[in-house]
Amino acid sequence: MNTITRAHLTETIYSQVGLSRNESADLLETVLDRICAALESGESVKISGFGTFSVRQKGRRIGRNPKTGEEVPILPRRVLVFRPSHVLKAVINGQTPSPEGGD
Repeated sequence: MNTITRAHLTETIYSQVGLSRNESADLLETVLDRICAALESGESVKISGFGTFSVRQKGRRIGRNPKTGEEVPILPRRVLVFRPSHVLKAVINGQTPSPEGGD
């Protein structure tokens, strides 16, 4: 299975949009920086037809070490959550998206 990298995305922007390679890389970095900044400040990021990224706060809880069975406290933390849109789910499952579109 292949992995899409920043370099692949930059090359795609370069070939399909017509910007220079440097401008394509700058555009990609600007978009990714904006997404990161929004998530860091607690905002959700919704990309129509793709899905929604959001940050969720998880509380303190007790976990268990699987080797020893010993109880271990798990500290509160923020986790990144991605909810795919109905359109993306349909594409992945080889179905045609519904006429309503979006998510």
